[in-house]
Amino acid sequence: QEQLEESGGGLVQPGRSLTLSCATSGFLFDRSRMSWFRQAPQKERELVAQISAEGLEITYADAVKGRFTISRDNAKSTLFLHMSGLKPEDTAVYSCRAEEPMGRFGTLEYWGRGTQVTVSS
Repeated sequence: QEQLEESGGGLVQPGRSLTLSCATSGFLFDRSRMSWFRQAPQKERELVAQISAEGLEITYADAVKGRFTISRDNAKSTLFLHMSGLKPEDTAVYSCRAEEPMGRFGTLEYWGRGTQVTVSS
């Protein structure tokens, strides 16, 4: 059974840093592209950052470039998101997603349940 569990969220003051983790099991993590998404209240879910299976290709949303860093530890099947210079507009539920390649059958997606990040003074 595929499992993704986010942790590390919480309440933090503007300008501070926070690191999220996504611990996974039950699928081929080291072959999967991994992503962080976020959804703020009454807003659509948006892609925050994405990292290829080998960690060589990384993309960020414009809103977080230069402040957030996505990384992965394939030996531990864990994804990370280091967030610095946090702003109130970063407040959202952050979720991780895995895209496991299934060859000619395409890809399968797996999602975590999310962790709340609140940026407020």
